[in-house]
Amino acid sequence: MIDVPTFDLVPADVWSWPDFSPREMACRADGRLVVDTAFMDRLQALRSRLGFPMPVSSGYRSPAYNALVSTTGSDGPHTTGEAADILVFGTRAFTLIECAPDMGFSGLGISQNGPRGKRFVHLDTLGDGPGCPRPWIWSY
Repeated sequence: MIDVPTFDLVPADVWSWPDFSPREMACRADGRLVVDTAFMDRLQALRSRLGFPMPVSSGYRSPAYNALVSTTGSDGPHTTGEAADILVFGTRAFTLIECAPDMGFSGLGISQNGPRGKRFVHLDTLGDGPGCPRPWIWSY
């Protein structure tokens, strides 16, 4: 089991991903934050490579909140700190989807319908699971 830091408040000297804030990565329901450092390192490397903003609409989710908002129930990838939904559309979405697998992301969920401000790409770093070999791509 990997030791995953869990925070209610993140000390500034602990946060090492300059293009993402603890607030945007924290659970929208209770403000808690679970950080998978390997995931965040990959996310920061992807952001640095792409050179454009990658606002996060959903990072960590508590198991209870995830069960309310996701079909993955109380143990989906957001509950481990290994997933983020990036608000992106158009050419930037295409570029992100093209580069993410090379950066170690194994799950890509694409939601590009509706208002531009609500379109996103889900990224995660999960390994193979029952009925879900990785890499995996899907649409919402």
